[in-house]
This record gives sequence, C-alpha cells and structure tokens, in this order.
Amino acid sequence: MKRGLIARQTPLEAFRFRLDRVQAALAARDLPALLVYSDVWRSNQGRFLTNFMPYWNRSLIAIPHEGVPVLLCGLSPRVYPWIKSVTILEDIRPASKLTASLEQLCAERGWSKLGVLDLPKLPVEIYSGLPGLEIVDVPSAGIIEPDEAELAMRRKALALARSVELTDAIGDLERKLRRAGAEDLILRVQHREDRAYSVGLALEYCGNWVKVTRAHGPAEEIAELRERFEAAVTNGGGFRENLAGPQPYEAGTGTIYALHVEHRGLYYGDTCSGSSLL
Repeated sequence: MKRGLIARQTPLEAFRFRLDRVQAALAARDLPALLVYSDVWRSNQGRFLTNFMPYWNRSLIAIPHEGVPVLLCGLSPRVYPWIKSVTILEDIRPASKLTASLEQLCAERGWSKLGVLDLPKLPVEIYSGLPGLEIVDVPSAGIIEPDEAELAMRRKALALARSVELTDAIGDLERKLRRAGAEDLILRVQHREDRAYSVGLALEYCGNWVKVTRAHGPAEEIAELRERFEAAVTNGGGFRENLAGPQPYEAGTGTIYALHVEHRGLYYGDTCSGSSLL
C-alpha cells in the first residue's frame, strides 16, 4: 500500500508562509493563479503547499493570487471531510474530468491564463486539454524550498529510520516501521561473498523521504566506512543520491540527499542537507 496514515503535523503557520511565497511569485509574473498537479507518484509539491496526498487518484490544486486554494479531484465527496481534516484545503470540488472542471473554474474566476508549477512535468493529456488558456511555466525553484518546518519533519522520518536494527528480517522491519507510521518503504540488501552485507532503507513518513544505509561485516571495515562517510559529508566525496529525483522519491528539493560511501564492497550512508548530516 503506497499510503499509510495521513495526518497533518506541520504547523499552519508554515503553510501560510509557503502560500505567501507562491502568491509573491504569481504577482511577479502577473498571473492570477498557479496550478499544481498531484497524483500518488507525484504528490510532494501538493503536500508541501497544502498537505494533500492522494490515494491512487489525480488532482489539480489551483492557488489564486488572492484567496484560498481550490482542489479539483476525482475522489468521492464522501472523503471531503477527511481531506479537510488533514489539509489546509477548504474549497474542494468534484472533478472526474480534470480539464473540464478546470475550465469551469477559470470561467467562473475570469482567468484567461495560468501558471503551472514545473510545466514540463504536467501530463500531456491535461496540457493538451486546455487550448483556450495561456499557460506559463513557473519553476519550483524558489517556491518548493525546504524551510525549518520541512526539515523538522525530515528529522522525524530519520529518527524512525534510525530506530530499527537493519539486521532484522525484512518482514520484521516492514511491520515495525509500518506500525510506527511509515507510508512507504524500500529495502535493498547487497551481499558480499564472505557473508558481509549492506542494507539500504528508504522510508517515507508524512510525505517525506529519507534514506539510511548500514553495513554488517568485519569491525575494522565498518570503522573505515564510518570514517569515509564523516569525511565525505564536508569534503564533497561519496555518492549523493537526490531524494528529489525520479520515482519513488520525488520528495523535496535537491538540497536534501542521501550520501553513500563504499569500502571493499560494503556501503554506509545517511540523509544530509547542504553540507551537514540532517
């Protein structure tokens, strides 16, 4: 199951600050609204701005230059009270056909053009279904940027990932982490011929992906791995895995990444921000 428990833990003030940043970007571009696409594989931008994360559905979030965001989604109206309880969204409209519902909203508001967050990533069938509108690309850089509330949630996710022993059986790890609130998990094990091995755990918690990698083998090799990792955090060494990259992460901006180092076929890693351990 892609999603577990969805709740709002980020303070409302953080969302107000993020929406203010969106509306400033709209004012700078003379745009009446920003369109944010969301589905189960690409939900982080909508989550960051409104805390909306869909269960196996697609949606569009329209954030006007003034006023509150509008959610267009194909989910049943019976879940709207739940959506309102876990997001900052108040105006939710049924949209079995997203583009038709968006055109109706634009006609209602008098919008003849729209900004789209990261337009090149918008599904082509939605873009091609809006021939009557002027569409402007609004890059997410400068808008979807980690703030202290975001980093605090990442640290909670990391505390969960670091709380388990990666020597446990995969099924036991899955059960422990799911019960603790993890929404998604990816576990990868890499063995060496002498039975030494490395375990990589990528974990999603409240829409925030983090990753830790631990090795199990001769003590001197593990000590060497940790020394290499500590040096790589500040000297630019090792391999940096962008946690804002392709599926399944899509989990923020490139300033949050998993750093990995290797020694004799064993791996050690953790999640970093900038040039420091998160």
